[in-house]
Amino acid sequence: MDVAGKITSDDLARLVPLLSDQLPDILTEVRARLQDGWPDYATYLDQEQVEVTAAARAFLTWLVDFASVRLPAGQPPAEVAEAVEAVDPPHLAMFEVIGRLESREGRDLSLLLSAYQVGGRVAWRYVSRAALQLGVEPGQLAALAEAVFVFVDQLSAASARGYVREQSEAAAEREHRREELVDLLLSARADQPALRSAATRAGWALPKEAAIVLTDPENPIGQTFLSRLDSRTLPVRRPGLVGAVVPDPLAPGQRARLSRALRGAGAVVGPPVPLAQLPASVAIAQTAAELRRRGVLTDDPVLAEEHLDAILVHRDPWLLATLQRRVLQPLQDQSPASRERLIETLRAWLRHFGDHRAIAAELHIHPQTVRYRMNQLSNLFGSTLDSPELRVQLLLALAFRDVRPDHRPGKPPPGGPSRPNRQRGPT
Repeated sequence: MDVAGKITSDDLARLVPLLSDQLPDILTEVRARLQDGWPDYATYLDQEQVEVTAAARAFLTWLVDFASVRLPAGQPPAEVAEAVEAVDPPHLAMFEVIGRLESREGRDLSLLLSAYQVGGRVAWRYVSRAALQLGVEPGQLAALAEAVFVFVDQLSAASARGYVREQSEAAAEREHRREELVDLLLSARADQPALRSAATRAGWALPKEAAIVLTDPENPIGQTFLSRLDSRTLPVRRPGLVGAVVPDPLAPGQRARLSRALRGAGAVVGPPVPLAQLPASVAIAQTAAELRRRGVLTDDPVLAEEHLDAILVHRDPWLLATLQRRVLQPLQDQSPASRERLIETLRAWLRHFGDHRAIAAELHIHPQTVRYRMNQLSNLFGSTLDSPELRVQLLLALAFRDVRPDHRPGKPPPGGPSRPNRQRGPT
């Protein structure tokens, strides 16, 4: 103490040489305590004795500095807090690195933090025993206790910070590699060696087949689906292309699970293809998505492989319009109303392979009306109507053409199927 009777740092400084002599015993006991529950940490203390001993000696000096700051009587609390913050524990960077290593090894952070508590309890027992041996005052002892607890808290915070930063950086790196993999999959240069290399970096097991799932970016169900993707599914987020690459979509139960998860999401599932053909699947899915927006395809979700005919016909709107103009040219001189009635009848005739009763039932007209209209069509088209090639062209041109104002494109007319009845031929 000084002449005024106040405690000085010199009183506490006597602890440093005393505890320094006991460091081998302290570290030996800490290793023994860690051996059962934390053997990896005990091994670390054994293998890194020089670095650990240096950190322990620095801790002793910090302990005295911290306790000395807390002791002076009459010092304003704000000044005390400022002084305490300025006395940082030593080697915090080392403990942040330890936290990073724990994250890389995949260990639970709580194991490391509990090991710190074990070390803190052992350290406090030696510190308090030495302090009592030197006859320190109660105020000094309390300041030392606080210093030990603060030290453990600071080490724990440093390791937790390193642990979280490592996880965050690793997650960002993993997502970056997955994005690179998606870029490769959606490009036209996805050869097998390049795919294997990119998939290994991204931690993605190459499937035999995959499909693209496109969702409406404004649809909340679609957003929920994308937010719940597992690690086997690769998210796709590009301008005009939002969805995911789904591996092995034909695996048992996968198709049903996808359909349930995507119901109400305004989604389209591209056809399953080998990975090298995924860009083609994307193009098909994009066409199907456009047809869904136009009302041509109305399934929920739309499975593109079930609508390849509609997709094929609509892939090139200009080409489809050109085909329709050419094959329907014999009807050019008819009035708009007459032309639409004849097109409606011609399409039903192709769809039902000439079955007049089925045509009449679909169009809600008398069979005699069907015969009258078919006579008109025969007069306009002549013998070309008997040509198999022309019938195929007519079917392509008319199969998905809307002929009634109250029908959406692709919607089956009342009473009739949306696909040709192949049971009977034209009569």
